[in-house]
Order: sequence, then structure tokens, then C-alpha cells
Amino acid sequence: MNIILFGAPGAGKGTQSAMLVDKLGMVQISTGDLFRSAIKNSTELGLAAKSYMDRGDLVPDSIVIGMVEEVLKGLKGKSFILDGFPRTVAQAEALGKMLQVNSMSIGKAIFLEVPKEELLDRLTGRRVCQSCGAVYHIHSKPPKEAGVCDQCSGQVVQRNDDKEDVIATRLKTYEENTLPLRGFYRDNGKYVEVSGNREAGQVFEAIRSLLA
Repeated sequence: MNIILFGAPGAGKGTQSAMLVDKLGMVQISTGDLFRSAIKNSTELGLAAKSYMDRGDLVPDSIVIGMVEEVLKGLKGKSFILDGFPRTVAQAEALGKMLQVNSMSIGKAIFLEVPKEELLDRLTGRRVCQSCGAVYHIHSKPPKEAGVCDQCSGQVVQRNDDKEDVIATRLKTYEENTLPLRGFYRDNGKYVEVSGNREAGQVFEAIRSLLA
């Protein structure tokens, strides 16, 4: 089954996607990872996306859809998780057309519900390794040595889009653009809501039960 994981920034989409990949063998398609890879490699789409991400704004649909379509065409029938896409109703509509052309479909659109106060704590405390992308948190999961990645010894930093002023913009943008997806997928009969305000393992088991 192909699924969409959506919710506010910091809701745990990346964590749950990683667990689904590890335990169920699904393929994760994360627009955040696609953007960071493209930016690191200084591709044309990556450089275009960077200017928007640094301000906390949504990357234009034309850039996002181009990246995702390339990945979908190379899946060769494997089940996938869309993490961070679609973020707008327009993107959801474009995704539907894209999937139809490639004889694919979405089984469920799973919304991770987390209170705003918890989201702010998660995001402002998040730190990421610049080399391998490992994710840490200053309170709940700090690296063993401050500023140094446990896995590759790379530098662990706070991303620009996790700084407090940018987070405020990201959450406002999310509320205006992404929340309407709940109604869109309810109308399509795909919508399911899961509480993300608990241990990651408990959230995963709730998601896995939906896929059984």
C-alpha cells in the first residue's frame, strides 16, 4: 500500500517514515531530503528551492512536482511513503494526476496530530548532522559529544529553517496551505488521523495497524 504522511513541521513524519522503511520495507520519498540533496549538489532545482526554504516559505509547486515525479517514475512497483508532499491542495491534485498516469494510487493519507506547544519544542531543539543527515534533539536525543555526530563525527548544527523566527513562518504557512488537505483527503475517502503526541514506537504501531 502506498501512503501519504502529513502534519505540521515537527509532527514526526520523518521518524515514522524511517521506521516504516526499516520494518516494512517501504520506500520513503521525502521532499525535504530531495531538496537537501539537490542543494548539496548545487543542482538548478536545488538552488531555486534553497531561497524559499531559508525564509520558511513553501517551495513553488513546479519545483516540488518536478523532483517528486522523477522519483516516482523510478520506483518500479515498490510501495512508497510520501513524507512532506503534497503540502497544498494544488499539489495533491497534481499528485493524483501523476499517479494515474503511472498506474499508481494512494491507499491512505495519514495525518499526524501534535499540539502546537509540542511542535515548537521539537523544532527549536532539533539539530542535524551536516554530513550524514542524522537527527538529534538538545533535550531528548543529544549527541554524545556536543556538536559532533555519533554516526560519522560530522558537525551537528541547527538548520536555518529550525530557528525560532523561521519556525513561526513555517507554522503559519502550514496552517494556511496544508491543513486544507484534511478536507481534500476526507472527500476522497483516504483520510486517517493518528495522534503523534506520544512515543515514536506507539505512533508506529498505530500506523502499522492501519496498513494491516
